[in-house]
Amino acid sequence: KTSKDHLKVQKMKKKVLRKQIRAQHTLMRHEGIECISDATQSLVIANAGLGNGMSRHQLLRIVEEYGLVETVLMPPSKPYSFVKYGTIEEAKKAFDALNGKEVILEDCGQNIVLYINFVEKVFWKNAVPTSLPPGLMVIEEIISPEEERRLLESVDWIGGEDTQKAQKTLKHRRVKHFGYEFCYDNNNIDKDKPLPGGLPEICDPFLEKCLKQGYIKHKPDQLTVNQYEPGQGIPPHIDTHSAFEDEIISLSLGAEIVMDFKHPDGHTVAIMLPRCSLLVMAGESRYLWTHGIAPRKYDVIQASELGQKLGTITADAGDLTLNRRETRTSFTFRKVRRSPCNCIYPSVCDSQKGQQSWVQPSFPHSEMEASKLEQEYVHKVYEEIATHFSSTRHSPWPRIVEFLRSLPKGSIVADVGCGNGKYLGINEDLYMVGCDRSKNLVDICGEKNLEAFVCDALSVPVRSGSCDACISIAVIHHFSTVERRLATIRELTRLLRPGGTALIYVWAMEQEYKNQKSKYLKEKNGSKEEEINNSTAQRPLSDQMLSSSRDSACSDQFLSDLKDKGCDAKPTAATTLPIHTNRTSFHSQDLLVPWHLKGGSKKKGESIDTRLFPVGSKESQELSPVFHRYYHVFCEGELEAVCRSLDCVRVQRSYYDQGNWCVVLEKL
Repeated sequence: KTSKDHLKVQKMKKKVLRKQIRAQHTLMRHEGIECISDATQSLVIANAGLGNGMSRHQLLRIVEEYGLVETVLMPPSKPYSFVKYGTIEEAKKAFDALNGKEVILEDCGQNIVLYINFVEKVFWKNAVPTSLPPGLMVIEEIISPEEERRLLESVDWIGGEDTQKAQKTLKHRRVKHFGYEFCYDNNNIDKDKPLPGGLPEICDPFLEKCLKQGYIKHKPDQLTVNQYEPGQGIPPHIDTHSAFEDEIISLSLGAEIVMDFKHPDGHTVAIMLPRCSLLVMAGESRYLWTHGIAPRKYDVIQASELGQKLGTITADAGDLTLNRRETRTSFTFRKVRRSPCNCIYPSVCDSQKGQQSWVQPSFPHSEMEASKLEQEYVHKVYEEIATHFSSTRHSPWPRIVEFLRSLPKGSIVADVGCGNGKYLGINEDLYMVGCDRSKNLVDICGEKNLEAFVCDALSVPVRSGSCDACISIAVIHHFSTVERRLATIRELTRLLRPGGTALIYVWAMEQEYKNQKSKYLKEKNGSKEEEINNSTAQRPLSDQMLSSSRDSACSDQFLSDLKDKGCDAKPTAATTLPIHTNRTSFHSQDLLVPWHLKGGSKKKGESIDTRLFPVGSKESQELSPVFHRYYHVFCEGELEAVCRSLDCVRVQRSYYDQGNWCVVLEKL
């Protein structure tokens, strides 16, 4: 018996050690924080984070048994927390007692095991308080608890047959309509079919109060009542512009909840809506930002604001905790719109859809403009054309294959901007991983059982110095300023170990080199995968010339040298980006290249014969929409010059390969 017990203890110790090591790797991968074997004042506790249901209150009660706790950091959505004790002895005491200990999460009753490691120091960025979206207000205690009770009791969720017609049971909530029914199949209302009875009379005093206070300009004539149980929510959305007027107000009853708002640029704001509070959305917050409630049983909230529970949720790891959701009911009031919406946000307005004319973009003059240009004319385009693009990218280029096959067996290689992954399986003796900004292209890699993930080439979540080699094929020419192209090469270099090499390919300005036409020009009368005929083709050079030399002093330094080598791009006053005519020589370094999406609007499984429609007709354009991709085509010597501006690299060799300038660089 003693022998069996000893064996069991040893087995458990091995399991704890194994889990400890896994927690160390997770921390290094996610935060870049290294665990150490020597005892310190600071501990990282795996499985004790907000992400797996541990509240700040419970964690404090566990760790305070072993000494004075100076700091507790609980990063949002992470499965671990950091605890700093007053002395090393107290931290060691907690380590010995808690490592491998099983505890029960109070709020859900789930058993978890804690795994502890020492860390030297924990540096956490101070969270910047976020402001409310423009036009949004949250008013506390707009009604009394007694008024709340009467409103909740007024909702008949059972009712008779007439009541059932106005009530819908959706996957994520219960909903009931008054005044007009909102049709979720087309996200609109039938303005000619009002529901009998109108709005409940019990709402009149509240609405009069809102009118008097100026929260709304007109009395609403549509009401949606939603009831959310813990774990339920509503998908992110913008209330249909053509259906409702500007102000939309929502009353929170029964419980508080966190609502998430998101701007088209990706900026998000989490907002606490207290019980008995009023949310007012007008202007930009109503028309441009999406809003939704994530389907979860707990909300991450500010620990220091448990009393007032109002405002935006700041991602401060030192002041976050979990708040268990309860049943919440919302009364959302709207005014039905009787004329088309003419708001100043046509890109998201269904009334103005198709009315706005396409404005040809200009060359970026700031970091923000560059980012927006790439988002619109690179990122969004590749998400749209991913399937068609992948079908045209199946033949690996020989000299890239040669580079990959020349690497030593067992080399770790990153393909930054891997597209559909056509190079990831070239050499089975390599450990290759790819990344791309397009989720749809990464999904195609997954379908091929290739290792790839989504990220931006400016910030690759891979440890510094971890790669023996990197490749960047037809990626850097999509960045719109010299600074961003340089930053991409610097990030590529960061991934390399000293002595590691990177192969870079970019599109060349010179599509005819040493009296030889590139494959791109030769295929003008052959492959038609990108060729289109449209009225926006590249205009005379004098009207559209644009030089990348304008975007930084770096280009100016070698512009004259490039001209001597045959690159004719030169500065001019024009700023509008020209649209290139496919399969022709380039006349400008910065331009938009059309992509003619074949069978663009067909659904999966359908077959559409575009020959039924005349070329250039409206029907043909709908079936085969044209997308424009931003490119900066490189002149001879330009790529080497950018690479040599980095102190940590050496250009091993450079060459021209079928319309592309190519460089192999080595990290010093």
